[in-house]
Amino acid sequence: MGKHTLGELQHAIMHVLWARDEATVAEVHEALYDERGLAPTTIATMLRKMEDKGVVAHRVEGRQFVYRPVVSESAVRSSMVGELLDRLFAGDPAALVSHVVADHTIDDAEIERLRGLLRVAENGKDEQR
Repeated sequence: MGKHTLGELQHAIMHVLWARDEATVAEVHEALYDERGLAPTTIATMLRKMEDKGVVAHRVEGRQFVYRPVVSESAVRSSMVGELLDRLFAGDPAALVSHVVADHTIDDAEIERLRGLLRVAENGKDEQR
């Protein structure tokens, strides 16, 4: 699994691309303008940096670059959670889950969902033995 760690703005740009499959600088700028108020040149610069990182690619249409995501949202999430796990919880998933459960209000439906996920993980381990 590659390392796909994104900054906050890069992540916001990726959300636009994931939602649309592809977009021009102007379209990304328009989608994020109300929330961020950034100049189109800032978006263009960030997209170039993201292409250098290998998370987006572009094609040329007329005089515009049309960007598309090269990595999936789940790959980015896995990479970033893995980095968080390593950096803040010494690679211990139970410590991460304990932190989330202790610091956040979790309703009964979420608790049942977590139990189900744990059962699936437990059954998967049984099958590997």
